[in-house]
This record gives sequence, C-alpha cells and structure tokens, in this order.
Amino acid sequence: MGDLLLIRHGETTWSASRRHTSYTDLPLTPDGERQARALGRFLAGRQLAAVLTSPRARALHTAQLAGLAVTGTDDDLAEWHYGDYEGRTTADIHDEHPSWNLWADGCPGGESPSEVGERLDRVLARIHPLLDRGTVALVGHAHSLRVLGARWVGLPPSAGGLLRLDTATVSVLGHEHGRRVILRWNQPVPPAPGTAAEPGARH
Repeated sequence: MGDLLLIRHGETTWSASRRHTSYTDLPLTPDGERQARALGRFLAGRQLAAVLTSPRARALHTAQLAGLAVTGTDDDLAEWHYGDYEGRTTADIHDEHPSWNLWADGCPGGESPSEVGERLDRVLARIHPLLDRGTVALVGHAHSLRVLGARWVGLPPSAGGLLRLDTATVSVLGHEHGRRVILRWNQPVPPAPGTAAEPGARH
C-alpha cells in the first residue's frame, strides 16, 4: 500500500499575515510561486498513483507549478469554512472573544470541528482504494490537512490543533506493522543549491 503525501499550498498574502482564508480565492504571492516550484524539485521522480487538490486556485496553482499531474479536485479538501471569521487573524478575534479556540469552538456561520472531520473522513474513504495502486498526493490547506492527519491516526478532529503546518511543506502518512502512522510532518523543502533558506515559517 502506498503512502499519502499532504502538500500545503504556497504562500498567499493572507497566509503571510495569518488571516483565516477558506472560500476567499487568493492567488499565490511571488514567494508562494517560488515555493511551489521548489516543491517540484523536491518531488521530482516520485511516482504517484493520483494527485487530488482542493478546488481553490492557490492549491491548484501550487500543484501545477510543482509539476504534478493533477488527476482531480475534491471539494472536501477545501479549507475549514471560517464563516464570520473569514479574513481575520486569531489575535483580532481574541480581542472580542478571548476564549475562542478554533479546534474546540469552530466558527460562527462556518464549520464546527466535527463537520470538518466528517468531510475529511470522506476524503480518506475515497482515496483508500487508490493507495492500493501506490502513493497518493493531496494538495490543500493548513487546517483541513491538519484535521486529515489527525483522522488518519484515529484521533478526533480537534487533535489537528497539535499538528502545525506551514506553507509549501510536505507531510507523509503511511503504515507501520499494519497501523496507520505519521511518517513525516511539516517538512520544509530544502533550498536550491546556492540560495539562502527562507527567513521564517509561513503560516
């Protein structure tokens, strides 16, 4: 059975400023495009049975710039629907609601943790037969992929809060002794030879 690669899209202006972005369809920044191309160098030569992406442009463009042959999009890979908190930062929300916690409370007008978990469970159910053919890559977003990682190992959606995920990183889910495990998480792409590393993590 193949592994499952989780690839978070490259930087956007809102990810750089830590604003919650779900349905707002922002393009990649120039840095985000460079990150996506670097992903392509990192993934070059890897054989993939399927590549599925979120329908959002930032995920699709990341996959295209990385040279991945997209086999389909999946609406259930879209980012957590933030409802009334779309475009806002956690710090801004805490000014009004100091005790708010996305992983416990969800978003007013948007999704609850259990609702996000249900749709990522649907993704896992659909890709299970594909893993019999080899490694599958999913290109998506921070919070939804964090929930998917938690659900892969049988943890509740809220456990995704313990799995930080930066832009343009690769995580690998797989198996050990017949159990689902996290093989690698939030791995940044090494800089190209002769270039400096990124100055800091992108969220």
